Formats: sequence, structure tokens, C-alpha cells
Amino acid sequence: MSFLKKLFGGGGDSSPPPAPPEHHNGYTIRPEPVKDGGTWRIGAQIEKEIDGALKSHFMMRADSLQDYGDAAKASVSKAKMLVDQQGDSIFK
Repeated sequence: MSFLKKLFGGGGDSSPPPAPPEHHNGYTIRPEPVKDGGTWRIGAQIEKEIDGALKSHFMMRADSLQDYGDAAKASVSKAKMLVDQQGDSIFK
């Protein structure tokens, strides 16, 4: 019976394992692509400790890719660009 559930989407967790975080200019970037139908939207959690407090910002873009791994790589790339362009102002 569990075979039929998996076959028709009723059982098991089909989420891919989380991509490893990357560090960039004092920020931690955790790629978190978001499932959107049959594609993955670019998304990442950006974190930095400022004055002893952990600040966090979730970045999401409209771009979508078919493969989770490609979306995770693109998420890190876009997050690095955002950090380079806006710095700590992303937390305001």
C-alpha cells in the first residue's frame, strides 16, 4: 500500500536535503529555493551578527529553475550580489 501512496504523491518526504550554507563578507547565506509547481524559485536566508544580535533576511526572487541544485547555486549567487550592493541595509 505504501508503494501506491508514494507513486501517487501521498507518502514520503520528497524534499531534497538542504544545501550547505556559504559565508560571504561576514554574512551567512543559506540557500532555500522554494518549490513552485514543477520548478524552484530562487530564495535564500541571509544572516549576520550585528552588535551581538543575529539579524536575518529572507530573499526571494521571481526567477525559477527546473533543478533544485541549480536553483540553490543561483540563490547563493543572487544573495551575494544583494549583500555586495546593499550590505547591512537589507536588515532594515
